[in-house]
Amino acid sequence: MQNPVQTAFAAVILASFACGSQAMASTTYADTRVAAEAGTVSPISRWQIQDSAKAQQGGAAISASGFATTEWFPVTGRATVMAGLLENQVFKGDVFHSDNLRAVQVPDASGNLFVTPWWYRAGFSLAKAGSGRHTLFRTHGIIASADLWVNGKQVADHTNLAGAYPVRDIDVTRWVRAGSNALALKVYPGDPRMSLSIGWVDWNPTPPDNNMGPWRGVDIIQTGPVALSAPLVLPTLSADLKQATLSVKVTATNLDSVAHDATLTGTVADKPVKQTVHLAPGEVKVVSFAAGSTPAATLDNPKVWWPIGMGDHPLYDMAVSATVDGVASDRAATRFGVRRVESTLTHQGYRQFTINGQPLLIRGGGWAPDMFLRDDPARMDAEFSYVVNLGINTIRSEGKLENQRFYDLADQHGILILAGWECCDKWEAAAKTGGEPWNDADMRVAQASMASEARLLRNHPSVIGFFIGSDHAPPPALAKMYTDTLRAEDWSLPVISAAVDEKTAEAGPSGMKMAGPYDWIPPSYWYADKLGGAFGFDSEVSAGATIPRLEDVQRMLSVQEQEALWKYPEARQYHASADWSTFAVLTPFDTALARRYGAPTGLADYVAKAQLDNYDNVRAQFEAFNARMGADNPATGVIYWMLNNAWPSLHWHLYDYYMNPAGAYYGAKKANEPVHIQYSYDSRSVVVVNHTLADQHALTATVRVRNLDGSVRFQKQVQGIDLPGNRTQAVLDLPAVTDLSTVYFVELDLAAADGKAISRNVYWLSTRADTLDWAKSNWYLTPLTQYGDFTALATLPRATREVRVSTTREGSDDVTTVTLSVPSTSPAAAVQEHLSIRRGPKGELALPVTWSDNDVTLWPGESIVLTARYPAGGAVGTVVEVEGWNAPVAQFTAGVTQGTKH
Repeated sequence: MQNPVQTAFAAVILASFACGSQAMASTTYADTRVAAEAGTVSPISRWQIQDSAKAQQGGAAISASGFATTEWFPVTGRATVMAGLLENQVFKGDVFHSDNLRAVQVPDASGNLFVTPWWYRAGFSLAKAGSGRHTLFRTHGIIASADLWVNGKQVADHTNLAGAYPVRDIDVTRWVRAGSNALALKVYPGDPRMSLSIGWVDWNPTPPDNNMGPWRGVDIIQTGPVALSAPLVLPTLSADLKQATLSVKVTATNLDSVAHDATLTGTVADKPVKQTVHLAPGEVKVVSFAAGSTPAATLDNPKVWWPIGMGDHPLYDMAVSATVDGVASDRAATRFGVRRVESTLTHQGYRQFTINGQPLLIRGGGWAPDMFLRDDPARMDAEFSYVVNLGINTIRSEGKLENQRFYDLADQHGILILAGWECCDKWEAAAKTGGEPWNDADMRVAQASMASEARLLRNHPSVIGFFIGSDHAPPPALAKMYTDTLRAEDWSLPVISAAVDEKTAEAGPSGMKMAGPYDWIPPSYWYADKLGGAFGFDSEVSAGATIPRLEDVQRMLSVQEQEALWKYPEARQYHASADWSTFAVLTPFDTALARRYGAPTGLADYVAKAQLDNYDNVRAQFEAFNARMGADNPATGVIYWMLNNAWPSLHWHLYDYYMNPAGAYYGAKKANEPVHIQYSYDSRSVVVVNHTLADQHALTATVRVRNLDGSVRFQKQVQGIDLPGNRTQAVLDLPAVTDLSTVYFVELDLAAADGKAISRNVYWLSTRADTLDWAKSNWYLTPLTQYGDFTALATLPRATREVRVSTTREGSDDVTTVTLSVPSTSPAAAVQEHLSIRRGPKGELALPVTWSDNDVTLWPGESIVLTARYPAGGAVGTVVEVEGWNAPVAQFTAGVTQGTKH
């Protein structure tokens, strides 16, 4: 859809870019200061950047001390070019709104902003240089490649500084001096179709700069003559979990032109280790602290690391330092966890992961960083809090592999990580029929990428495997290179050939399936025994469109796009797919929404109906896999596609870019409760699920079938349920119930032996089934010959609610407790009551927020207590906003008991 402001927006962008250097001229810029001690790592915290079409002086001049950068843009240490320009507010307006991002790609007087190289310049100050001191630059990946200059001298070029992932150490000792220094990177444009960088396919629009820049940062390292790197601890845990042996290694490099004896000392899990090593000039040696077959350390009754929901996530420390002639030279440290990861294939050929001897159902989502690769530690912390709150146990990273902090957070929270290379583009060009083969330079970059990622990931207990292919398994030469490189780096975890059902000679069958869907299908689909149904390991799958809440829809779409969203199912939406792909329209979703819930009467009605659908469908996806954990053809894993988005999107997320949880989020959260009760669409059975390792005893399940008017048509209580840990079992098969309204409810409650509520789950069902046309299935959806009928939901009378609110401060968070009640006098149930926290004079949403539960349904006489945790803010003006399917928006302040009556 053409945005009427696009032309004006483009003009503003060009004007802003032209005058941006003047706006930045007065910005204070400080050198990175590097401490005197050997063994220090100092990340470059700030760069200044400029287009080489404007800064034409050349690397020798630009990297010289005193070079004038008054017309350059100061940016953070991990900024891509586009991220840096956004930091400097070069592009006026919100590039995430409507299709404004298109205007960024218009050319200026010298051509497109991103087809020429860009300069990155940084000053740094060394407290000490010379006299046995070495200075290294460590690059953590550059998109697409770069030349490096230091103090007027070129020290590396883009043939050996290429690729998004290789970590490179460059000894620049002879070109630096004590005091002020400068370096410059000439970063070359990237194209994910031509280089091993980062591409986005149909996830979101392609960033205009193709993410060019040192996206994972550059470090300045000070060492003595012997440098240490790549510390490694490989635990071997006994079957009874009572003992762990630790293999401990570190890489020592002699940076000098003379031989050295280095003494390496340190601790691993508080146990001492020591080794003396002789290094020839320039020699690199992997030093093992084991003595023959004797491990470096043995731990009796180790603190075992478990995934979330199965136990604690304790971590141990390893640290080692090197001295040469009694003088400190360098140091290295890492953290690790003690756990055992195994992977086998079921009889049907699907992958089953086992952690510490316990098979587990992988329940996860696909990770997306910010599309401009902007580094935001606070946001990453918040995203992990959402993952924990959702109850899922795994994140899959298909490319866009993150930095150390991401994996540290996964370790701390017990979130499993399945990492791997991305699909499509250059990464899989050689695997496609007719695809472009790789040359020797590509192979070198890929090998360096694999080695670097192995060293980054191998100590993290959260990491349980690596996909060497995604939509295609790599061809034989690449597969052998990947697996040989992993073995050389002491990789001890499963190597997975691809995310599809393919195999390689080295890694064997993948044990995965990627059979869709990616677009709308009904909840009953997930219980099928074909395609993307709940059996085996689904590496990426979902029902496609995921509509944010109304406030976010209005924030991301123009007025015209908002109208098209609910009126015109065939209209292309830029926030569905920027390209003319299958997913550029929401036709399957919109058609189903109108057929099942009734044609939308406006945007708000469309969004409200979408929340019902998203909740129902996402819950069913995870619950179907729960139900089949122990089946004859067991479900072993499901990765919801996706966990999050790189930008505001109408597709594929459990929480949206604005981090405002909506129906999909709470459907997933409900399904992934540690101990859970659920309904099966195929067998009409009621199932209880225990994702913890603790046995549950004397549980009580209560089942009610209600008509739309709330009348109970069936009720039964099942007592004395014993539910072993890590198990699923059926407790009741619902009989046929007569005299049901066209839409009816199934209400499930699970209580502990002491009567305390454990799980509550409410379904709205139709007497008319969704009927799938399996014969016409394709790779992304299965069409229907009949849709369920939920239109009667629109006839529900307005419900009455009562709300009591209190808020307390806990550290840096506010915690709000809400008692939500539906009085017995209410004319109807309150369906899908959604709670939000607003505060401040403008009533802005308090985000991020984690609720104990949300989107709840209550009948007259029922009540529930909900809690919300969110960053502390001003106490004045904080309110709880409640909005339901059949109850209007109302706001309640702390300590006030209020009700709404209609």
